Amino acid sequence: MTRLITMAALMLLVSTIAPAQEAAEAAPNQEELEKQFAEKLTGATLVGQFTVSDMNDGKPLAQDRYTLGVVKKLPSGFWQFETRIQYGDKDVKLPIALPVKWAGDTPVITVTNVAFPGLGTYSARVLFYGDSYAGTWSGKTHGGEMWGKIVPKGQEVPDLKPEPVEAKDSAAKDAEKKE
Repeated sequence: MTRLITMAALMLLVSTIAPAQEAAEAAPNQEELEKQFAEKLTGATLVGQFTVSDMNDGKPLAQDRYTLGVVKKLPSGFWQFETRIQYGDKDVKLPIALPVKWAGDTPVITVTNVAFPGLGTYSARVLFYGDSYAGTWSGKTHGGEMWGKIVPKGQEVPDLKPEPVEAKDSAAKDAEKKE
C-alpha cells in the first residue's frame, strides 16, 4: 500500500512539473521581449484618442497620433523613441528617452513629472499589448486616459480628423437626456 501511495504521489509530481517546464520553455526571455518591442514600434504610428478628466462626459473625444522612427534600448536602460507627437494644435518632433518597465511580458512606459519640450510636464503610465496601447496621463492641472492602435510600419495610417471623434455613448446619453 505504501508503494502504491508513493507511486501515485510521484506521478502527481511529474504531471505538474511537465506543464510548468513547457510553459517556461515557450515564454520568451527578457532580451527577446525587448527585441520584439523595439521591432513592433520602430516605424509604427500610434493612433488613438484621449480624454481629459471631467470634461468628456458624453462629449467628443480628442485624437492623438505618435509617429515613431527608431525605437531602441539605450545602454543606460532607458528607451529612445524618435517621435512626432500630434494632438490638438500641437505638432512636435522629439527624440525622447523614456523608462520602460515590464509587467511580465507587457512593456509599460513609466514617467513621473517629465518635461517634454514644447508640450509641458507630464506623468503617464502607458502599456502596450498586442496591437493596442492604453494608459493614464496627467499634467499640472489636468489628466485623463489614452488608448489606441499600433499601426505597423508600411500600413496605411488614418488621417487625424480636424474635429474631435464622437464618444460611442454620446448618442445614448443624449437620448436619455430627452426622456
